[in-house]
Amino acid sequence: MRSRELACIVAISLCTMVSTAWAQAPDSAWNHSFEVTSATFSNGGTLPLNTVWNQCTAYPGGLDQSPQLSWKNAPRGTRSFVVVTYDVTASFTHWGMYNISSKLNSLPLNAGVAGSSFGVQVSNDFGDISYDGPCPPTTLNPTTHQYVFTVYALDVVLPKLPNFGDFAPGAEQLYHALLAAARGGHILDSASITGYFPNK
Repeated sequence: MRSRELACIVAISLCTMVSTAWAQAPDSAWNHSFEVTSATFSNGGTLPLNTVWNQCTAYPGGLDQSPQLSWKNAPRGTRSFVVVTYDVTASFTHWGMYNISSKLNSLPLNAGVAGSSFGVQVSNDFGDISYDGPCPPTTLNPTTHQYVFTVYALDVVLPKLPNFGDFAPGAEQLYHALLAAARGGHILDSASITGYFPNK
């Protein structure tokens, strides 16, 4: 199963599992206020050019910098965070980082650079172990693309994802790990922020 198909399944499954847990748990067990914001773009706004893939010939001038992200009201018992950037329009994963310290409540601009010290990154759908920004095609599909940045709060630290032969673990392995964590009740909550490119 390709990572883009699995991403859709994981997104639906995680939403269902979290919603079910909220419904079944006492209201005092959930604060319902886990929230993600960004100093780089507003929720529902246009992603700036510095977040665009730096090899995108359709939109020159991109710096390929992951946006600044902040989150607050993480659930009690959180031991790690996972961040995923997913292009809903193209079913394409641009970034995955896991085992972000529970002591953090933000990632600075360009935290998704190769070799980042903020967490463990997986290979995105470009094949890079880093963040790669938007580059929607202008000819075959000129539609504005929707990019969702999701932060997951887990009560565990994920085991290091293994290489696949000579290949680094990719988005598919991360989605499998998230789905397994959700089934085990280890995803405490999640929150998202959405940006658009080129224009909403």
